[in-house]
Amino acid sequence: MRSPLLPARRRRPLLATLLATLVLTACGGGGADTPAGTEVSPPVGGGPVGGGTHTGTGGGTDTGTGGGTGTDTGAGTDGGGQGTQVGTTRADAFRLLTQASFGPTEAELNRTMTLGAAGWVDEQLAKPARAVHVARWDADDAAAKARNAKDTAGAPSVTSSFYQQALQADDQLRQRVAFALSEIFVVSTAELASEQARAVASYQDMLTRNAFGNFRTLLQDVAMHPAMGLYLSHLKNRKEDPLTGRVPDQNFAREVMQLFSIGLVQLNHDGTPRLDGAGKPVETYGPDDIEGLASVFTGFSWAGPDTLNSRFAGNLRDPNRLVLPMQGYPQYHSTLPKRFLGTTVAAQGVADPAASLKAAIDTLFAHPNVGPFISRQLIQRLVTSTPSPAYVGRVAAVFDNNGTGVRGDLKAVVRAILLDDEARSASVAAQPHYGKLREPVLRLTAFLRAFNARSDSGQVLMTYTDDPGLTLAQTPLRSPSVFNFFRPGYVPPGGEAAAAGMTLPEMQITNESSVAGYANYMIAAVQRGVGQKGIDGRAARPDLQPDLGPLLPLAADAGALVDQVLARLLGAGTNGTLRSEMVAAVGSIAIPALKPDGSNRALVDKAKANRVRAAVALALVSPEFIVQK
Repeated sequence: MRSPLLPARRRRPLLATLLATLVLTACGGGGADTPAGTEVSPPVGGGPVGGGTHTGTGGGTDTGTGGGTGTDTGAGTDGGGQGTQVGTTRADAFRLLTQASFGPTEAELNRTMTLGAAGWVDEQLAKPARAVHVARWDADDAAAKARNAKDTAGAPSVTSSFYQQALQADDQLRQRVAFALSEIFVVSTAELASEQARAVASYQDMLTRNAFGNFRTLLQDVAMHPAMGLYLSHLKNRKEDPLTGRVPDQNFAREVMQLFSIGLVQLNHDGTPRLDGAGKPVETYGPDDIEGLASVFTGFSWAGPDTLNSRFAGNLRDPNRLVLPMQGYPQYHSTLPKRFLGTTVAAQGVADPAASLKAAIDTLFAHPNVGPFISRQLIQRLVTSTPSPAYVGRVAAVFDNNGTGVRGDLKAVVRAILLDDEARSASVAAQPHYGKLREPVLRLTAFLRAFNARSDSGQVLMTYTDDPGLTLAQTPLRSPSVFNFFRPGYVPPGGEAAAAGMTLPEMQITNESSVAGYANYMIAAVQRGVGQKGIDGRAARPDLQPDLGPLLPLAADAGALVDQVLARLLGAGTNGTLRSEMVAAVGSIAIPALKPDGSNRALVDKAKANRVRAAVALALVSPEFIVQK
């Protein structure tokens, strides 16, 4: 049975068109993105509660039920929900690194085959966290100000720093999980730009630090980070004022429940929705819960050595206020009773924002939805878009108890996700409903890592890539809203996936414009590289250059060339039809015979280079590469 994730074979005429385009020129973009419809549903269950709405693009619906239609393949042999390991084969190593890193490299493949899946995961989990993004931003900012005192590193430094770690860091699993967390606990440089981008750099360092920590710590660190306070407007949130009618800002209170912890509907332990007597999902919270929680998040503002009114308002500025956790200002914190999710914070004679915060975070952390709600999204980001309820349930059980009585141990959760049978079994991967669209950023990093891309500047100078018609429809840490570029419960309208009830988040940014934009961008990447042309934009070529040189000796043999390209980008077991079509397309590029005097060597070398570029580009736009199995 063909996978709904893969289009029918009739798509193959695209290869000929792409080949012609590649040989002639790398075309520009395909115009502006035209939304196919409106998506208003939340990530889990029915409509938004308490007035929260989301208008998106790309049509379709967002069921977010967490159910899925996959088949449970068993909990493994250890009784703890982690399946029997496939072994240390190259194929399994390639799949693991596709799931758990920013793309396989030859060195990392060899390391994984030596250690085995569990050994590699455990080695990665043991690597310490490093705070690198703020340090990079500060260095870039100092360099910018040395050129012009009014300049700042801004958001481009954040993007470049992300790619520097994604491409070069040895703690690949931590970086990959931190990226996944950034797509759940969203802040964006689209709004936090210029000097405020330093807060986003710090925020990503915080997510990286907490990637293998405890979820409760993560949730509180998210709530108190100034990047989130600025983005969701609870920084400088003031208590109610009956005289003026002012009420606390409810933005963060709504999203910390809807998006960051418990979702919109009550869940069974396997992520499926709990239903009432009428068969409808049961809501997790209502307007009164939002109102009570909004009062908790009053009186928090900029960090500093005092709690003066002028510091709360932002007039007194600590030089590190963009990277230090927000602090409580009792004079602005509500002292009224705060009721939410069955918890009551009693009226306070003396305002105590820290006590209110602790009660709120403890209540959210203890909610039974958190395990399945967060586990399912991490599975989606790493392994498969529509995990079976049993898979979600096994991981949620580890979230609830890591085996030593600890709740919320993300290190144990990540390990459970990656070593589960549903992640490691080749037979499960072959099922038609298994897998995920590889999001565009991960396609780019996989390509750059597979071909050992190097930075001309040594700094990895990357540009924005969220224009769907010209680039990738996605830039890390730069989503258009708190709902990320795509929703975890997105179901494309019509077709086999919708009929099967499959959630395919990345399809929300997949349309005619973005498909053309991706193909054109990657063709250009193969031909010229990617990124900014030097610090000043005046370099001869983009900063990041893939090394295709080792492929040139294979160019005369189309089969050998295609095999090497597919081994680097798709791993073992590549679809035979794809290979044969690529061999035919690449072989159609004639290589003239070298004349005895060598006078046509330039033409021969050009033809060989065209073959190499064609083989790589064809693999990059193939559904077999775009779909992660």
